[in-house]
Amino acid sequence: MGDGEDEKKEEVSETKSKGEPSAGGMARPPSDGSLCVTEDEDDDDDEVAKKIALGPQCTLKEHIQKDADDESLRRWKEQLLGAVDVNAVGESLEPEVKILSLAIKSPERSDIFLPIPEDGKPNGLWFTLKEGSKYSLEFTFQVSNNIVSGLKYTNTVWKTAVKVDSTKEMLGTFSPQLEPYTHVLPEDTTPSGMFARGTYSARSKFLDDDNTCYLEINYTFDIRKDWAAA
Repeated sequence: MGDGEDEKKEEVSETKSKGEPSAGGMARPPSDGSLCVTEDEDDDDDEVAKKIALGPQCTLKEHIQKDADDESLRRWKEQLLGAVDVNAVGESLEPEVKILSLAIKSPERSDIFLPIPEDGKPNGLWFTLKEGSKYSLEFTFQVSNNIVSGLKYTNTVWKTAVKVDSTKEMLGTFSPQLEPYTHVLPEDTTPSGMFARGTYSARSKFLDDDNTCYLEINYTFDIRKDWAAA
């Protein structure tokens, strides 16, 4: 009897040591990385957004009036909102983000300004990059109506239907203001060589924490031995 009970206790101890939570315990919460959507799951973004609750939205006036007695929060809100005219932004819950301009910058040439089509589908080739060249993407955008939280830029590139690159850049949280914001992505270098040259297809998106997409552009571009004639 005693030996049998000791064996059972050892079995229970071994089971718990393998990482299974006890009835009264708490399993380890998922890490931030486990909540991030990879570009392979890009088509499932809407489903993921439905599963992750971000809490109720508030109008800009409600944001300002919340926690009015908390001095540190009040100073943080003043720093975030700056000189926002609350009466001018109205009572809208939904922020509005408008991408005003896109440009490719390179130390080797003048800036390439990219036209932004209303339907998000440029006609034909959108631009050409020189192989082995350094470049960065600069864009300006305007925020109105309400604070936009967790604005990010994503870009996925394919060549002959094979995904060759994906980028996700977190831009931050922005308050509404009349002056546009300007952001420059980190500098990158185009691949070089015979196998790198050719035509690519790509999809760029600007999204926020609620998975609201403010701009999606599906386009094609070339990597060649030299820049296209200006």
